[in-house]
Amino acid sequence: MVLKLRLARFGRTNAPFYNIVIAHARTARNSKPLEVIGTYDPIPKKDTYDTSGKLHKDIKLDITRAKYWIGVGAQPTDTMWRLLSYVGILRPKHKRTQAVIEKKTKA
Repeated sequence: MVLKLRLARFGRTNAPFYNIVIAHARTARNSKPLEVIGTYDPIPKKDTYDTSGKLHKDIKLDITRAKYWIGVGAQPTDTMWRLLSYVGILRPKHKRTQAVIEKKTKA
């Protein structure tokens, strides 16, 4: 059975919130997952500890579990691949994403 790292949507209308989950590939997006390994909040917010005033999207992820599931053979979706590349677990698929990551690390 093929496993996927994917996002399961929660939250209200116009205020999405996602759980990062491991699920079987042929199940629905909001069905019960095998494991929840993190959260993702795509709405940019100000960081209370950053005085520059930049907006940040919140990604909380259990990195050891994510590496384990990828090592076992779980396939990330395209969005999850992008998030995992931001965290540093996977290499970016596209050069544009690599350029964005390099720009953020330099600043």
